Formats: sequence, structure tokens, C-alpha cells
Amino acid sequence: MIFLFILFASFLASGVFFVLADRLKLPTAAAERAMLGTGKQGGKLEKTIEARLAGWSVRVSRLIRIDEYRKSRMKNVLKAAGVNMAPEEYIAYACVKAGAILLGAIPCLFVLPLLCPVPVLLAVAVYFKEIKKADEQLRARRENIESELPRFVATIAQELKSSRDVLSILENFKRNAGAAFRHELDITCADMRSSSYEAALTRFEARLNSPRLSDVARGLIGVLRGDDGGMYFQMLAHDFKQLELQRLKAEAQKIPPKIRVFSFIMLMCFLLTYLAIIAFEILKALGGMF
Repeated sequence: MIFLFILFASFLASGVFFVLADRLKLPTAAAERAMLGTGKQGGKLEKTIEARLAGWSVRVSRLIRIDEYRKSRMKNVLKAAGVNMAPEEYIAYACVKAGAILLGAIPCLFVLPLLCPVPVLLAVAVYFKEIKKADEQLRARRENIESELPRFVATIAQELKSSRDVLSILENFKRNAGAAFRHELDITCADMRSSSYEAALTRFEARLNSPRLSDVARGLIGVLRGDDGGMYFQMLAHDFKQLELQRLKAEAQKIPPKIRVFSFIMLMCFLLTYLAIIAFEILKALGGMF
């Protein structure tokens, strides 16, 4: 009886969904998959689910209102993180994804009510994870770029001894830079060609909101204004090198606790091996006595 009720509810929900989708003129699955882009990794089922969620989030985003300050901040974060969504769509996507998981509590009410808190807690966890994903991507991108700044600053200090052309310095360095830093340098170089050098460098530091990158941008702006930036970048290279050594030491300190677990497992394996041999010899001696 319960199975028939669940089957009836499923067909009823599907029928209501298709009727509402036709009335509201929701985009088809193919159109929603095109919104995600072809370069995104994942299986066909994952792309289909995300396409559906993206299509619904566009509809829900019309109901979301954000104040101008928060909207401007989120727009900068999303742009720097490489997320091609408006702030309203980003929040709506997190709400829709959490809501889709929350719907799993409805069958639990009829089948096993004790499991109802599980979808609720999972929906809350997914919402906070999705709403913080852009900040986490931006943080990872910033850390990736900051790891290349010591080499970048040392290169600038050497280049300033023979040339003061900031644009050529950036273009020469981006050939050997990482993917994330190269992308930012490409944008900055194109911005410098089409507008003021100082304004382009100011926008360069504002995109990532990194204190270290701000020090580099201010030094380059000083070079454009005629300052002798050689000593400044030599001192900055020394400071960045010390910060990089501190970061590497902090990463190295995280390794011993991980190794300690496997060392304990190996020790237990050795002890069990010796105990098994001793027990075997004892049993063998007892068998010889009897």
C-alpha cells in the first residue's frame, strides 16, 4: 500500500511539474546545459542535474533582493573567482540546490519519519557550502598567485636595473607564470594598452584584494611616476622570501601528525607479527610436550 502511495505521489508530482514548466516557459534541458558551458568537467548525469538547478535558479533569482554594497562586493568576488553568475543567481543557486535536497524529507515522512532530520541537516550544510564556494575559490586563487609573488618581485628588481618599461616587464614574466597569474597579467597588460597604466595597476590589485599584491602594485605605480624602485623591490623581495619560508615551514609542520598515524599502524603490525610468532612457538612447544 505504501509503495502504491509513493508511486501515485511520484506520478502526480511529475505531472504537476510538466504542467507548471509549460505554463512558466521553463527552458529545456538542452538550453540549460548550454548555460553551463562545454568546458565544465563532470558526467552526463551531473551536468543534467546542474543544468536543471541552474535553470531554476534563474527563475528564483528574480525574487531575491540584495543591497547595493553587498551586491557590489559579491560581484567583485564572483568575477575574481571566475564564476560567471550574477549575485542574485549565485544566491538562488545555493537556495535551489539546498531546497532540492530538502525535498527528500517528504518521502521520509511517510516511509521512515526518524530519517527526516538527515535531509534537513544535509540541505543546510549544502547551502553554506555553496554560498561560500566563491570565497573559497578566490582564496585558493589568491594563495596560488601569492606563491609566485616572491619570484615576480625578484624579477622586477633585476629588470629595473636595465629597463623601466613596466608593461614589458609584465609581458616578459607572464611567459613563465602559472595559469592563474598569467591570466591576471594578460588582463592587466591588455588594460594597460587600452587605458592609463596607473589605473590598470590599481584595478589589478583591486581584483584579488591581496595585501602583498597591493605592495607590488604600489611599487610599480611609483616606478611609473619616476621613483627609483630598485631598492624598494629588493627589500620587498627579501620580505616576501621570508614570508614564503614561513609558509613552507607551516606546511611542513602539518606533515608529522599525518605520518604519525601510519607510523603507529606500522608499529602495531610489527608487534602483531612478533606476537604471532611467539604464540606459534609456544603452541608448538606445548604440542611437543603432550
